Amino acid sequence: MSTHLITGAGSGIGAAVARRLLDRGDEVLLLARDAGRAKELATRFAGARTLVGDLAEPARLSWAFAHQPMPDRLDSLLHVAGIVELGGIGELTAKVWQQTLAVNLIAPAELTRLLLPQLRMSQGHVVFVNSGAGLNAHANWGVYAASKHGLKAVADSLRQEEHGNGVRVTSVYPGRTATPMQEKVHHQEGTEYDASRWIDPESVATAILAAVDLPRDAEINDLTIRPGR
Repeated sequence: MSTHLITGAGSGIGAAVARRLLDRGDEVLLLARDAGRAKELATRFAGARTLVGDLAEPARLSWAFAHQPMPDRLDSLLHVAGIVELGGIGELTAKVWQQTLAVNLIAPAELTRLLLPQLRMSQGHVVFVNSGAGLNAHANWGVYAASKHGLKAVADSLRQEEHGNGVRVTSVYPGRTATPMQEKVHHQEGTEYDASRWIDPESVATAILAAVDLPRDAEINDLTIRPGR
């Protein structure tokens, strides 16, 4: 039985991955921003354990983890959580930049740092759910794309740094996926949201698990997923 820690399990891709791992009998830990959210996730995902740590305050993650039981080993760390705010470079304030970078970039880097000992022990796997915006930036996507371009750099550096320790690193770049975040994006763009046009979160979950379950003689570095309709 493998042990996995997932961020962003409250909806969309993260929820799909959590359910799939629990259904096959793996041990799953879900990161929650506070105790109330942890209770909610524990109710929704029977059999899962929770850890409390707010990705919006990455500097406090170390303190939070010091006051909770941590896993002795970790087979995968799945960074799925993220936030998005659209707007032009000439419009977005420093507060929006700080919030976006904290959740999408700094927190995954800090969370990985804190859990590397457990990942090294099990020769585990770190998966960063990035975005198509992590490969190409478009108008009004500057802050989100910057955070995701940065996340690609973190993953690429980590892969080289930890290869000798047996830790695998995969970046997943989904196109538009039918999630609550995508619904918010459509609202910000002023367009009608039709979930049937976009990738099902279950399809992205299938791709993520394929990378995690790949035999140890191989590693998927980058995985790009685009809508098939």
